[in-house]
Amino acid sequence: MTARLIESLATTDSLAELFSDRSVLQALLNFEVALARAEARVRIVPRGAAESIAAAAKAEVFDVAALSRDMLRAGTAGIPLAKALTERVRANDAEAARYVHWGATSQDVADTALVLLLKRAQPIIAGDISRLEQALRRLSEEHRNTVMLGRTLMQGAPPVTFGLKAAGWLGAVHRGRKRLDSSFAEMLIVQLGGASGTLASLGEQGTAVALGLAEELGLACPEAPWHTHRDRLANLVCDCGVLTGSLGKIARDVSLLMQNEIAEVSEPDGQGRGGSSTMPHKRNPVGSALTLAAANRVSGEVAAFLSAMVQEHERGVGGWQAEWPIVASVIQSTGLAAASMAEVAEGLSVDPVRMRANIDATHGVVFAERAMMLLGSKLGRDAAHKLVEQATRESVMQGKHLFEVLAEMPEVTSLIEPSALRQLELPEQYLGSAEAFREALLSSTSEKSKKEQ
Repeated sequence: MTARLIESLATTDSLAELFSDRSVLQALLNFEVALARAEARVRIVPRGAAESIAAAAKAEVFDVAALSRDMLRAGTAGIPLAKALTERVRANDAEAARYVHWGATSQDVADTALVLLLKRAQPIIAGDISRLEQALRRLSEEHRNTVMLGRTLMQGAPPVTFGLKAAGWLGAVHRGRKRLDSSFAEMLIVQLGGASGTLASLGEQGTAVALGLAEELGLACPEAPWHTHRDRLANLVCDCGVLTGSLGKIARDVSLLMQNEIAEVSEPDGQGRGGSSTMPHKRNPVGSALTLAAANRVSGEVAAFLSAMVQEHERGVGGWQAEWPIVASVIQSTGLAAASMAEVAEGLSVDPVRMRANIDATHGVVFAERAMMLLGSKLGRDAAHKLVEQATRESVMQGKHLFEVLAEMPEVTSLIEPSALRQLELPEQYLGSAEAFREALLSSTSEKSKKEQ
């Protein structure tokens, strides 16, 4: 793994490599190569010079540490990069060195390099989200009839199915993925504006160079440079925040269901996964913990990015310079959360027996709503509510099932048959539209649905 130790819980192998020094430097250099080739197309730069620049633009031959120090002093990546690349080109072709970074500004190279990194990040994140969606769909189908406690405000509530819960997770992930796909598509654009965003240095050929640059890099060309207009990038960051929040919701549910006293699901284990340095019995929710940590980070980073959007005139001071580490962290955190929850969902163990036992352990008080509705049709809602409230208190105090307490109350048995009371605590009979909702969620996330949209 190429991540630093301090980032080892904040990224994945592939994303750590993507945002490594060499990868970032090569993206910067790729801009310079594409710019020279685009300018050679319209004869601003000699074609031979463009190829000399391309030959010199190899990240492995540059001193990354020296570049990093120089970038800090310059307050930008573009100036030290252009200087170092010019020197490298001059060593083999002095004439070609004149054309390095021709007509561009520092923000052009930095922004376009970031976009190139985002282009490579998209399929990495999408692949893990696809894995997660497939796993959640399978869990929902397998457990369409697996009843479990509903839980509201962390307290037991009328039953749901685990199939519906998994379908709810799937729906949120799918919606988040669609939004993220859209914001990625909007963001994959070049930045080329020159000093003030007019490309005046390129005369009447500025638009042609921008189009050529976009074609060289496999990106789209926007209507105009976007130096201080960060809305597209902000949408992407915000959509990462929403998706990561949805992944964090799943992680929260899973980690709560893994508590010893609940024990309804468990994450996959394996060598070196989920243990404790002092407690050999532990099976910790590692994937959920990493996802929740990512969600905690991203929410603050989204806010930081939005604060940095307020940039001055044609070139921002401070706002733009804040973005690189924020965006890199947001993308890596989103990718880590997606990969972690995909692994969790693919290997999640579900215990239907324990789920049923936890329902039974409530002694039927979670069916108080059902009892109230049965009585309400005879007595009215308020009177029924008071009667069932009294019965639930007695059920808890006496350790008796709710239906047993109700069966001892003449005002109840005069209205409801004993056979109906015995059926009161069957969770399968009080699921309402759970299956219809589950099927609707799965339908909305199906391949057919996506094609129709």
